Amino acid sequence: MPEATVLAALFFGFLLGIKHALDADHIVAVTTIVSRSGSLLRSAIVGLSWGLGHTLTLFAAGLAVLVFRLTIPDKLSLGMEFAVGVMLVLLGAPLVWQLLKKKHHLHMHQHGESSHIHSHSHEETPEHEHKHIRRPLLMGMIHGLAGSGVLTLLVLNTMSSVGQGLVFLLVFGVGSILGMVLFSGAIGLPFRFISGRSRQLSIWLRGAAGSVSVVLGLVIMWQIAAAGLFLSG
Repeated sequence: MPEATVLAALFFGFLLGIKHALDADHIVAVTTIVSRSGSLLRSAIVGLSWGLGHTLTLFAAGLAVLVFRLTIPDKLSLGMEFAVGVMLVLLGAPLVWQLLKKKHHLHMHQHGESSHIHSHSHEETPEHEHKHIRRPLLMGMIHGLAGSGVLTLLVLNTMSSVGQGLVFLLVFGVGSILGMVLFSGAIGLPFRFISGRSRQLSIWLRGAAGSVSVVLGLVIMWQIAAAGLFLSG
């Protein structure tokens, strides 16, 4: 393959990675996680985690396709798409529940002879912070084998060598990581701004993000089931 063609293909892979990061299901999934973040840095870390998880599984699948000449079964591809829908529902449901229940707790505190009641939530715990990394990492890994990520593997057939194909995957991964980091940081801005001014509005905004996530997840699950995931043969 001529060098100019290889460079063009790699540049296309980079742009494709950025575009892939901004697919609707990716945006909704990451938004539900970013909505819980308390800072722009953590929002960017969410995007970085998603991109790394996506790149890891896509690279592993691409390596299997290129080196071992394996093919990804249609049922597996549909199954991963269905899993994306399930994850969207699981990510969105707690935010909807938080909106319905207004997840604050009242506690009585004693200070000498006086006491007072105050409300707070338990969102910013170390366990919660770790979920900011685990959840997008897992989502990225699932997305790496689903949707247009699988279609990207087909592009590898245009590469003349295993090395070129792996480089294409890495470039695609860099594009998706960059796109998601930038998007996560940008989407974290309004959540950060609102959370610092109105707790009630912040809960409503999170609830709206959760509702969109649940609806989109159910739609994806319905579409994949209709495509024949659960049909024999």
